[in-house]
Amino acid sequence: MPVLRRRRTALGATLLLAMTAAPLTGCERDVSTGPAPSPVRPTAAGCPTALARATEAVRRAERTDARWTGPVAGPRAARGKEVVYVAQSMTNPGVAGTARGVRDAARAAGWSVRVLDGQGTPAGIQAAFGEAVTLRPAGIVVGGFDPRLTSRQVAAATARHIVLVGWHAVDAPGPSADPPLFSNVTTRVEDVARTSADWVITHSRGRGGAVLFTDASIPFARHKSQLIRAELATCPGVRLLAEENIPLPDTGSRTPQAVSSLLSRYGARWTHSVAINDVYFADAAPALRAARRKGTGAPFNIGAGDGDPSAFERINEGAFQTATVPEPLAAQGWQIVDEFNRAFAGAPASGYVTPAHVATAANTGGATTWDPPGYRTAYRRIWTGGGAR
Repeated sequence: MPVLRRRRTALGATLLLAMTAAPLTGCERDVSTGPAPSPVRPTAAGCPTALARATEAVRRAERTDARWTGPVAGPRAARGKEVVYVAQSMTNPGVAGTARGVRDAARAAGWSVRVLDGQGTPAGIQAAFGEAVTLRPAGIVVGGFDPRLTSRQVAAATARHIVLVGWHAVDAPGPSADPPLFSNVTTRVEDVARTSADWVITHSRGRGGAVLFTDASIPFARHKSQLIRAELATCPGVRLLAEENIPLPDTGSRTPQAVSSLLSRYGARWTHSVAINDVYFADAAPALRAARRKGTGAPFNIGAGDGDPSAFERINEGAFQTATVPEPLAAQGWQIVDEFNRAFAGAPASGYVTPAHVATAANTGGATTWDPPGYRTAYRRIWTGGGAR
């Protein structure tokens, strides 16, 4: 699926405002290794305490049967509301997947939804947002872009008392005063970063050599990579061999060359990789394949966020990606509708943040998305008045 393989996620949307930063460099250290189709098994763990903590955290994150921890109470669904989803780009699977979730939830609530495609450019996003404001809907979704890019349109929407709810619009989940969002629906970057690093610690059994792929031009991505580094550092047995700074728009052209260089430099010492976005592994695969590495062997790769369908395909097929920490796109679409409904009723935001989840071939069941169980039932009960008060 070429669109999926070349997709850019909500992180890519923030490139529209990013400033170029100097590349980050890693330093080479000695690392023990033992690449195999299963986790590396050294003779002794390099960080017993950190390994035990990380193993328990990953075990919880890999569960697929956890009970619903989101809202179970709230206002009945308002009648006949219209919302407009302003999309960074509908070729972005994260944005498109959330838009589908909003549409699905709106049908359940008895609302109408219109999607306007910003086509991935500042001018396109501003035009789409401007059109959304002229439609005078009850609410507008800021879908995968920084609302500071559309400050004039945001001000116009606020002046017309149009409720704004973001999806990956700012760094943190929940309400935002500046820019003015009733709520921003996203996972916590701290949770995603820590979980992905814990997975490396666990999978390597406390001894490995890791490479981190990031885009230092994006403040959000730079912050995420800093958090990953900090968590990896809790286990001295897992050494950070290098940090590759490759801007998201350049992953197709630069990642294969970087991977070839890393293989030449580190060889078998390179056992694991973490990337701030799954797209790096789509572009790393040709170089790993050319080096005759096995798709199920080292380096074992995990995406720290996103989890688009192509990442699930690589994981399920054993094609140079072992895990991802995915966004629950459909569930987040339903949460967006619930947040609007709370705003329309004069209630506070729900405060719910989806826990980080680790998807592997062992727990996906062949699926190409992840959503927590029970969310549709919970939201329907709330909107029909059946939820607890």
